[in-house]
Amino acid sequence: MEKDSDDVSKIHNRFSLTLVNPSSHYFSLVVSMIVSTVTVLAIYFGYLSNLGFEQNWYRLPIVLGVLALTQLLDTRFSKKKEYSKSLHSSLFGNMLWTVTLLMGILSSIVLSKDIEPFFITFGLLLFASFRIGIYTTTLGASLKKAWAICFIQPIAMYLVLIPQDLWISILSEPIGLGYGVSFLIIASVWSFVTDRAGRPGMESTHKTIQAYLASQGNDFEDAEKLMEQRSNETKVSTSQIKFSTQNGENEFRMVLPEIHPGPYHPVGGSNIPYLIYKNLSSSAMVMHSISDHALNLPSRNEVEKYLKNLENSKVKEDGMQCTEPVTVQINKARVTGLLFENNPLLFLSLSPHGMEDIPSYMKIEIVQYADNRNYAKTMIVDCHNAMGEEISKEDGEDMLNAAKSCLDTLITKDRFPIEFGYANTDEMDVWTEDLGMAGLGIVCLKINEKKYFLGWADANNMENGVREKIIDIFTKRGYQLLEICTSDTHYAPVKARNRNGYYQLGLITSAEKLSKWFFKIAKNAEANITTAKFEILENETNVKVMGQGIYEDYSKALDNSLKITKGFVIGCVILFITSLFL
Repeated sequence: MEKDSDDVSKIHNRFSLTLVNPSSHYFSLVVSMIVSTVTVLAIYFGYLSNLGFEQNWYRLPIVLGVLALTQLLDTRFSKKKEYSKSLHSSLFGNMLWTVTLLMGILSSIVLSKDIEPFFITFGLLLFASFRIGIYTTTLGASLKKAWAICFIQPIAMYLVLIPQDLWISILSEPIGLGYGVSFLIIASVWSFVTDRAGRPGMESTHKTIQAYLASQGNDFEDAEKLMEQRSNETKVSTSQIKFSTQNGENEFRMVLPEIHPGPYHPVGGSNIPYLIYKNLSSSAMVMHSISDHALNLPSRNEVEKYLKNLENSKVKEDGMQCTEPVTVQINKARVTGLLFENNPLLFLSLSPHGMEDIPSYMKIEIVQYADNRNYAKTMIVDCHNAMGEEISKEDGEDMLNAAKSCLDTLITKDRFPIEFGYANTDEMDVWTEDLGMAGLGIVCLKINEKKYFLGWADANNMENGVREKIIDIFTKRGYQLLEICTSDTHYAPVKARNRNGYYQLGLITSAEKLSKWFFKIAKNAEANITTAKFEILENETNVKVMGQGIYEDYSKALDNSLKITKGFVIGCVILFITSLFL
């Protein structure tokens, strides 16, 4: 599991590479026009200054018109016919041509030599070589097709940019041709090698990249198909604590699915907490159990199968009494527990210090410890309420000791009848970029005439310290908020252009505003308190999960591709620099 966690972290760390593209295709359109304008000006004020820009000014609007038309034409050759990707690739390709021209001018100034016209041809072919790379990796074209279409935009622009009587003489510059053809060959070799970087585990690195990019536009079919092909069927369990009134009219469920939200929005089970929540009549808190990305559902088909089978849950334990909560803090580690008859429920957290998903070995050890003390069903919640790295050995030991101490203490506690009240933000306007579709929820448990609150947010983790600020505000108002948990949803209301790829709760919305929302529903939950009974439900479902191997293969493919790319980039830069001294 540690290896799997490391692979997921590596893949996650590469997410920032997807932020290289501009956030808007309008930006790419405008900037590509500006860059092309610079290209025209550089050629007529630098390389063809004897012709005069005044006599050739009309070529500028024609070049921009051809640029716009070829950008539209490019969409016909891409697999998904996406205009935005056509604009992004056009921008970067044109930038290469412009930079080549400007570097040629700069080198002539620094080295006190004549401006060499071969940079026009060199830049054009460098533009074309970039198109080979971008078409094969992200736009879904074969290498042969990429060669057939890579010259369309640069040549079209060249033909209206350069006077007709100079077409052949400039294009036939031997140095420009030599360098340009070299880069075309390099781009082709790079494309061929990187596509095979993930073998044998991954047949085509490029197809995986294309599927991922398509999924970012909500076209998730290819991504799910690839992931489902690599997934394995396994049995997963789901535990629920169902609270209900004596007449059965009102009920609330705390759900602990063994599956993990993910892999990423909008693929597979990325929004599984909300789907479970809606499936249970919006009266539930879908907790983050001790699970990791190996337990992701790869496709919507598997999500539907899981949700349908959830209806077949069976009652394993029931009762009407519970202990007062017990909290044990050892250094950074904190464990809060309640005992429902003989069934402990533990909440594990390092907040405000934070950590990644709690590893499965900790669950195994805690459950074994509980079994040795004759507990019935042990349920463990990963609160997932502060950002951090994989849990350290020291913190892990502290958390295990805190959990064991909590279990030992719960045995000694008296049990009392339970009353409960639940409320959520479904009827409130709480939409924000760092919160999922199920919003916020709070359950109030009245035990031994004392009221205890548990908060929940359908969010992907929490900003460090936000939990403490909210609990402090509750405390000052005389309310005991035991814990705030997140679902770790991988649903994203908006595409977050940051390294994480999501906004954790509290990053966008202030702790004060969250406290206001939480406190309002806490008052509603308190007003709805009624005598309750509980049932512990169990369910087992056979579904496909992504497993560990797929992340290892993806990580290997990405690492190999990046190593190959770095080597090619270094070589290309050195080769480019040599052209400046000719």
